[in-house]
Amino acid sequence: MPPEALRSLSPLAWARYGVSSIAYVRPVVVNGQQAVSIHAADGTPIGAAPTLALANAAILQHGMGAASVH
Repeated sequence: MPPEALRSLSPLAWARYGVSSIAYVRPVVVNGQQAVSIHAADGTPIGAAPTLALANAAILQHGMGAASVH
């Protein structure tokens, strides 16, 4: 699916499209430290990492693709 089409998906359609193959990240604070939370396409938290680079590496290592949601 082209990026333009992905941008126009509703939240429900987005979740159904990539729940097991697409992940996104967002900044969080864990125990007073900056971290990056990793979420499945449906918003389910699936992991965390101390940096964006490590979060993206974990996503790729698990056979998923990272999506930018900004």
